[in-house]
Amino acid sequence: MTDQAPADPAATDEELLHQPVGYWTGLAHRAVTRHLRDAMARFDVAQPQYWVLNGVGGGAGAPTREEVVGGLTPLADGPHEIGRVVDQLLHRGWLQVDAEGRLHLTEAGESARVHVRRLVTEVRAEVHEGIGDDEYIAALKVLRRMIANVEGAAPEAAGRP
Repeated sequence: MTDQAPADPAATDEELLHQPVGYWTGLAHRAVTRHLRDAMARFDVAQPQYWVLNGVGGGAGAPTREEVVGGLTPLADGPHEIGRVVDQLLHRGWLQVDAEGRLHLTEAGESARVHVRRLVTEVRAEVHEGIGDDEYIAALKVLRRMIANVEGAAPEAAGRP
């Protein structure tokens, strides 16, 4: 085991072995998220709005506001963001609430969800350009293992190979 080198975006392949993974995962997260959010902004949609559209329209049953907020808050930038997004989408006419308090996509909401899903698929293809499926799977397995290492649970213990 050797010392970790300072973060260097120009590191050679040999030097990458000693680079801090936090630097690279953070850089990748910011770059990919920024690229996706910029693409969505051209259609006046924010990423959390897309999460809510999928959360309401993608499941078997119509969720309540509390179910949507509870399920998506771990992804959000704060504890109140998803509730605000639900309000935005209700105001925009992309969501409606039934008599039992369950959320449903309107026709306009479903149209937006389908449109943004297509956009997200295109962005994903851009991000994955030149990366084979095996490479992608291997990278995610390595990251999953690193997460398990620092959280104290091996992937096998969590029921994942």
